[in-house]
Amino acid sequence: MLTLVAAVQDTMPTRGTSSAPYSVMKERKSSTQAEAPAAEQQQQAPPSPVDFTSWAKTVQYQTQVVLHQILELEDERHLDPAWNKVLEQVRSYSLRPSKRIRPALVLVGYALGRGDTRAPSGLWRFAAATELLHTFMLIHDDVADQADTRRGGAALHKMLGEGRLGENLAIVIGDHLYGRSLEVMLGCNLPEADVATRYFLKVCRYTAAGQYMDIRLPHQPLAELSIYNALRVAYLKTALYGFTAPLVCGAMLSGSAPEIINKLERFGRYVGTAYQLRDDLLGLYGQSSVVGKPTDSDLAQGKRTFPLLAAYLRATPEARQEMETLCIPGPKDETMLQRARELVEIHGGRSATERIIERSTNAAARILQTLPEAGGLKQMLRDLLQMLMIREA
Repeated sequence: MLTLVAAVQDTMPTRGTSSAPYSVMKERKSSTQAEAPAAEQQQQAPPSPVDFTSWAKTVQYQTQVVLHQILELEDERHLDPAWNKVLEQVRSYSLRPSKRIRPALVLVGYALGRGDTRAPSGLWRFAAATELLHTFMLIHDDVADQADTRRGGAALHKMLGEGRLGENLAIVIGDHLYGRSLEVMLGCNLPEADVATRYFLKVCRYTAAGQYMDIRLPHQPLAELSIYNALRVAYLKTALYGFTAPLVCGAMLSGSAPEIINKLERFGRYVGTAYQLRDDLLGLYGQSSVVGKPTDSDLAQGKRTFPLLAAYLRATPEARQEMETLCIPGPKDETMLQRARELVEIHGGRSATERIIERSTNAAARILQTLPEAGGLKQMLRDLLQMLMIREA
């Protein structure tokens, strides 16, 4: 397990001119793109960061305000009465309390790129759009996982109808939010909006590949897989679009130097990997009432998470056979779930995951040391790293 930090890095796609999302960064804006109007250029700065928790609350509040604005779609009110009703449900669902990490990271990337914490109003719209795009992904993810709850309430497909009807409608709503998020990104009236949006679009393709792997891997025997499979999914499905992309897009929108963007890309990789591995542990050992979603769903779906594969790597032949049986996708009673948790614990999967979380966090901290200071943001990011180490939700 001493080489697992290298494994985190080795499973990441390398940056090339044709394969990595970063390759679109330096394409210049179109000469036809409108410059931001004066009102959009007014600087709106959140309070200077003191710690991640207090700063994040300000970002959460402002993101809620902007999300409410961009979900008020006057041009759609005449389309159909039933559509108006479902849009109200979607607004309610989208505005449920959540961490809003992605908008915060867009603001961080922008501030680190500029060297100060002032933010134009268009940046808030782009930041909120990343959260809307995240909501679209959660909706589709919950349909694929057959999840009942999300963020302390019913999953959207459960709100919209029974069985296949609700699922079909939720997929359509997800597509609608995807389109709206891109519309807002492109219309945020920031000079590099087209470059940043195309970067995010490319990231969406990578995320789709990660989701494909996440759905497909449970149908393969554990013996055919390794920790690299889990790390690849963690990078593509979570780290890249959830952490790297918001940071990089924020920096792009600020006109940041490539050196800063490269560092933010690496920082997001490590932080996002640590976040997903913590999520894997919460999926095994967390409390549903705290996490806000079922904590038995990963085992019920046979997800090939890092803790499971790390434990399988160390397990005896007898334990491996038992794990293969327990991790077949399908309903499981509490006795089976508890036994699976015990096997992961006994054979070192939990402790191995904790070590990689710590090492990934330390790697991110080393990168953070090389970033420029901007209004206390580096200390705020240190607080974020600490939070990821101990979070329970």
